[in-house]
Amino acid sequence: TLAERFRQMAFLTQGLTIHFCDERGDGQETTFYFEGGIKSFVRYLNLTRTPLTAPFYTRKTVDSTEVEVSLQYTGGYTETVLPFANNIHTTEGGTHLTGFRTALTRTINDWARKQSLLKDSDGNFSGEDVREGLTAVISVKLTDPQFESQTKIKLGNAEVRTIVETVMNEGFSQWLEENPKEARTIIDKSLTSARAREAARQARDLVFRKSALEV
Repeated sequence: TLAERFRQMAFLTQGLTIHFCDERGDGQETTFYFEGGIKSFVRYLNLTRTPLTAPFYTRKTVDSTEVEVSLQYTGGYTETVLPFANNIHTTEGGTHLTGFRTALTRTINDWARKQSLLKDSDGNFSGEDVREGLTAVISVKLTDPQFESQTKIKLGNAEVRTIVETVMNEGFSQWLEENPKEARTIIDKSLTSARAREAARQARDLVFRKSALEV
């Protein structure tokens, strides 16, 4: 448990070295240091997955609130998004996670329409579409964090949502423009997810209609 927490802390604080020595038994020692910070964290989370894109990373301080975001898409179908506030893992998310998700969905939809990959007659990608296969770490550091419970599992600062949304939108939009191949891969994966979601909906509707007719 301690080793896992120390590893997490070293990822979240770029340049920090933590030396961990277990003085029981044979005295195993481990040193945690990650030059890439949360970018290295995302790579670590994807060690057993098949990456589809290079990691994206952005960092910016707005009104004394520091925002760091790193993400990478994989060939899988599950979403792994870890939000942190002042290095505390907010397992139920909060305003920083909401801002991230809003910006991610909007930025991808805007880029897809700009490149005519989504036609006027097409609907926008949903949040589920753009987060399929996504691995991301969001870390905010702020002077007056407001958590919604004593266990600090959810961040409640309303202003953080707008700050994260702005930083993510600016950084990710620029990254998509500078990396069109990566951007196209993300759009293709989102399209596949959207088609699968629509096919599942139609199949479900067909079952409901058939059941209604039988009744």
